[in-house]
Amino acid sequence: MYDCIVVGGGIAGLQAAIQLGRYRHRVLVIDKGRGRSTLCRSYHNVLGWPDGVSGQELRHLGRQHAERLGVEFRCDEAVAAARNGRGFQIALADGGGAVHTETLLAATGILDRFPPLPGLEQRLGISVYVCPDCDGYEVAGKRTIVMGSGDTGAGMALALRYWTDRIVYVNHERQAVGSGHADKLKEAAIPHVEAEITEVLGGPDAWFDGVRLSDGRTIEGERGFIAFGGNEVHTGWTSALGVERLENRHIVTDPRTKMTNVPGVWAAGDIGVHSEQVTIAMGEGSQAAIWIHKELLKRKTNTLVFV
Repeated sequence: MYDCIVVGGGIAGLQAAIQLGRYRHRVLVIDKGRGRSTLCRSYHNVLGWPDGVSGQELRHLGRQHAERLGVEFRCDEAVAAARNGRGFQIALADGGGAVHTETLLAATGILDRFPPLPGLEQRLGISVYVCPDCDGYEVAGKRTIVMGSGDTGAGMALALRYWTDRIVYVNHERQAVGSGHADKLKEAAIPHVEAEITEVLGGPDAWFDGVRLSDGRTIEGERGFIAFGGNEVHTGWTSALGVERLENRHIVTDPRTKMTNVPGVWAAGDIGVHSEQVTIAMGEGSQAAIWIHKELLKRKTNTLVFV
């Protein structure tokens, strides 16, 4: 029986594990090894890293830090969770089996949807971006190509007008762009191209040079953004617990404690509501861990009283 199981080894999960390890609780992190933080080649807006730091480096350092504090790690995927006595049972995908815990932190995040375009994934975070609040600064004054779908891509192109007036929107999936967005694109003088992208262009240094279209045309650019919509929120494994989720599957938590509506279950990071920033994920991980500690301390104190 663990004191706490953290499901998700991204930024929120690791920060929570470090905090819980410093409280000397018995902690297990279950991590399947792929998510937003494994894909981002460089975070540019993190305190202490003015030249950027990759998600992989943050994860590596975070895991080392947690392991020094006695936190255990297991490479696996949680497929379901259920109440089990005073705690919870987590069913695992790799060969079946289950693990048990008194408290549970869900930190499985989300994954952006994007097509498997050659040359795209290796440029994420280096010269192709996802979040305008995180990385709009990186495209300031630069010719930027928004690769997207329908209104989602159009909305991204319009949002980036704060940073640059040199934008082209390529509607790769040719989903309908509503008249409202279409009129705004026209007013902002943003070219709107209805064509499939066959390749993201650039050199071996992961810099972005543009895109090649299915009709043979090439559109040159200095930076790229993706905006396809339909991001996957990894909360399905919590459904049997009765955790409150919005229609978009994000988990609702108490803003002070990060606990869900289910006592003993917390959530932190991108699976929460409007928290899709690496620095916010760190803060929420620590915040949840502090309140998990309070709950564990209360339970242990109550046990000693009865003894």
